[in-house]
Amino acid sequence: MNIGKAAQKAGLSVKTVRYYANIGMVSPQRNTQTSYRDYADDDVAKLHFIGKARRFNFSIEECKELLSLYEDKNRTSQEVKTLTLAKIAEIDSKLTELTSLKDQLQLLAKGCKGNDRPDCPILDALSIKP
Repeated sequence: MNIGKAAQKAGLSVKTVRYYANIGMVSPQRNTQTSYRDYADDDVAKLHFIGKARRFNFSIEECKELLSLYEDKNRTSQEVKTLTLAKIAEIDSKLTELTSLKDQLQLLAKGCKGNDRPDCPILDALSIKP
């Protein structure tokens, strides 16, 4: 199938599918008559897999590793679980950081009168003080 059809089936944009092909995450066959890439059902399955992994915030390198594990029928599930637990820890760390940022912003917003005066503790907190 052509790239448009493969992208549609995988739930990705054509640009994303082209990128994944260019970096070797999928290897569609070249049509010798048209020189276009022909995507097989297996390519679409890989694209769908990558798309889902990306939605879980796995990096391109992590997706490559997961895809390699997916294709390796001799792999252990422990390898996959280890990657997944590391991703959970990363997400937890980001959540902690975002919660802290939210708390700080709420304090700044609470301290701002939001009136017609020019003084603003939010801007003061963001600026460099000499």
